[in-house]
Amino acid sequence: MAYLRRTIDSELDALLPLAPAIALDGPKGAGKTDTASRRAGTVWRLDDQGHRDLISADTALADAGDGTILLDEWQRLPAVWDMVRRAVDGGAPAGRFLLTGSATPRAGTHSHSGAGRILALRMRPMGLHERGVVEPAISVADLLSSRARIEGTSDFTLANYAEQIVASGFPGINRLPARLRRGQLDGYLQRIVDRDLPDHGVSVRRPESLRRWLAAYAAATSSTAAYNKLLDATTAGDGSQPAKTTTIAYRDHLTQLWLLDPVAGWSPSRRPLARLQQAPKHHLADPALAARLLNLTEGTLLTPAGAALIGPLFESLVTLTVRVCAQAAEARVGHLRTTNGDHEVDLVVEGIDGQVLGLEVKLAPHVDDADVRHLHWLRRQLGSDVVDLAVITTGTRAYRRADGVAVIPLALLGA
Repeated sequence: MAYLRRTIDSELDALLPLAPAIALDGPKGAGKTDTASRRAGTVWRLDDQGHRDLISADTALADAGDGTILLDEWQRLPAVWDMVRRAVDGGAPAGRFLLTGSATPRAGTHSHSGAGRILALRMRPMGLHERGVVEPAISVADLLSSRARIEGTSDFTLANYAEQIVASGFPGINRLPARLRRGQLDGYLQRIVDRDLPDHGVSVRRPESLRRWLAAYAAATSSTAAYNKLLDATTAGDGSQPAKTTTIAYRDHLTQLWLLDPVAGWSPSRRPLARLQQAPKHHLADPALAARLLNLTEGTLLTPAGAALIGPLFESLVTLTVRVCAQAAEARVGHLRTTNGDHEVDLVVEGIDGQVLGLEVKLAPHVDDADVRHLHWLRRQLGSDVVDLAVITTGTRAYRRADGVAVIPLALLGA
């Protein structure tokens, strides 16, 4: 299968000539190994016992290989982190180490954070713009720098978006036939329970309770539903539900496995706003995982049975795409909601100079005044810090409204 260039490739192009060690973190299947191995002269796969034994015996990494060394699944041998950190302290050249990991090691398994030595980059599943099915024309980076030309058309329809919601951003799954893809996603979720959590020191005594909690989390996609409401939704047919402490442990460990990818509440750096809610918006690493947990196909998403969920799942696909693009622009992404809920902005992208891009998401091709009222409120609050405002839609044409708000089909949005 042909390699699909990822947005993070551009980041690596810029950073490998500068940084001696870069760690790519993200969920299993996101493509970290494939992307990193293309840049490595030597690949050590630390999920292989033989590779672990050899690296363990070479504490200075003196015989690890020439050129760029990839230490894949480094969390399986956490001591590697300190080995790399010491090598960097000892003068390792730029581009010497790449580390890929699909989990955060348990506390105490490595002694140093790596701050100032190992540069961490998050690698998420593919955003829509990375999947080879659309041709982006409008860049998030250009929106942040006020250079974006809002123009272009796309033939992507609502049915195409539904297909991409369930198709997955995992490169090894995205292009599979639908039945095989569903089986692979089910297997992915099952492995989290059967292998990844136990490998992380978590004993799952009642797998069905974890599955119900994950389904409740998936049903809350793109919302700030309180965790006690998620707990209520896990009640079994016999009236039982897991303890709150158990579900908190689920949440924490699933986040360490990068399966959960919530969007934090946002507050501006330069002009503080009062009465902002800080609860995160719930998102799984890939909206296709949420769709599988809820037993939704592209067909059911377009029927009354899926009507209540296609909007949140479309927002999750938008969120994934925006986050991938924003990271490449050195920007952070949050959501904004006032405490009493009278104002809400789906996504706020803040650039390195404090510039703000406000985004609303709408599962429809048309945008009216009611759809942009919160964006105008944001501009009134932050003034010139707001460099642009946009509504991301399922429409076919990009344009700018008379009030200055851009209307952009998701299929036209890229890095």
